[in-house]
Amino acid sequence: MLFPHFDPPHLTKRVIVQKTARYWRRTCAWILAPILIGLAGVGMAEASDYAFELNTWIVTHVPWASIIYMPVGFALIVYIARRFFPGTQGSGIPQTIAVIDDPDHKKKSDLLSLKILFGKIAMLLGGLTLGASIGREGPTVQVGASIMHAFYGYGTLKTAEQRRMLALSGGAAGIAAAFNTPMAGIMFAMEELTKKYIFNAHSPTLLTVILSGLISIALVGNYTYFGYTNESLALLTNIPAILVCGIAGGVIGGLFSLIVQKISVTPPQRIKKVIQEHPLAFAAACGLIVAILGLLTDGTVYGTGYQPTRLTLESDTTFLVWYYGAAKFIATLVSTLSGIPGGLFAPTLSVGAGIGDNVYALFPGLAPHGAIIILVMAAYLSGVTRSPLTSFIITMEMTGSHQMLLSLMAVSLLASLVSKYVSPEPLYHALAKKFEYVPEAKEVPAKAS
Repeated sequence: MLFPHFDPPHLTKRVIVQKTARYWRRTCAWILAPILIGLAGVGMAEASDYAFELNTWIVTHVPWASIIYMPVGFALIVYIARRFFPGTQGSGIPQTIAVIDDPDHKKKSDLLSLKILFGKIAMLLGGLTLGASIGREGPTVQVGASIMHAFYGYGTLKTAEQRRMLALSGGAAGIAAAFNTPMAGIMFAMEELTKKYIFNAHSPTLLTVILSGLISIALVGNYTYFGYTNESLALLTNIPAILVCGIAGGVIGGLFSLIVQKISVTPPQRIKKVIQEHPLAFAAACGLIVAILGLLTDGTVYGTGYQPTRLTLESDTTFLVWYYGAAKFIATLVSTLSGIPGGLFAPTLSVGAGIGDNVYALFPGLAPHGAIIILVMAAYLSGVTRSPLTSFIITMEMTGSHQMLLSLMAVSLLASLVSKYVSPEPLYHALAKKFEYVPEAKEVPAKAS
């Protein structure tokens, strides 16, 4: 025999086994992982509702206790996050963006991992139980990206591009699963998560979002987060309403983004020193501010703002107290600055509803009350995030206002343009800089003398 050690049947069998194993691992990433993300999204939604119900019970029976337990709770959560789960602070979207933007092929377990997943969920529920003005959508993005990212390194998933695509798909599926908004999930991936890379809408990414959305629908039904509305608003005949709502949402949303960036990303030296040297005291002060605002508004600024937002959408006239929008704005701002894990989308939409109530009170003949509320919700979200397409789609899907499609598009684009003049850099990408990976400098050997 010319090749005595060559065994074609044995070699073929081994190759088949290896290829089958790689195929199975890759299949798990693009099929099993989206199912897990859908289950995680539904589970987080149910658990968040229970956490807020517990907060409501506490507020109803011992409202003044928030002055004590909220500062202590904020400080405790920040301590746990910094000590045991670094990388879970804040929304979770900037962390996901930082991982996607990193060109290296190495796994980024400090921002996306199963440890991050469990820590994020636990502290999110703790914050909602306390009454922090936070949402679950940003954390669901980081949780979804962590689940997908856990499959990186297995099978053929070993390149930097595949790592980025896993994180991207998981983040998009997280948005879809959080609010049962599959279109918003896809648009979020295209518009927010891939500003530095060209989005390729290949089948695995779409499959991830679709499967996660299907799991959510199968478990909780095809619902809209804020209910359905029958409001309609023709674009061409309501230009004044579009202009007023777009400018209001853009200016105030841009102001929110600017303040967060000035304190969290590029703070003045004195503020930076206070936050770095006394992070727990700073978090406690933020918790105290939220507690005081809660007492002034009978607890309506606590949590996601789901109930007041839904109620004002269903009303034909001004429903909220006149200062709700301002109070929710400040509560969301300090909750974000405190460093506790929590998202922005739902509280931001609730702030938009409060501002919309004010706009209607100032200009009652401008448009129907419900239409004004929805327009300002989309405009303010676009002003905060500078993601107009995601903003109008997620608002439309969460309120069932498909008949206002063109008006929502126009007001979101206008608000994003206005916000750019107030806060030039998009919020999430500015925050992602805090989590950017700096390449390690290679030592240059000294020349022999």
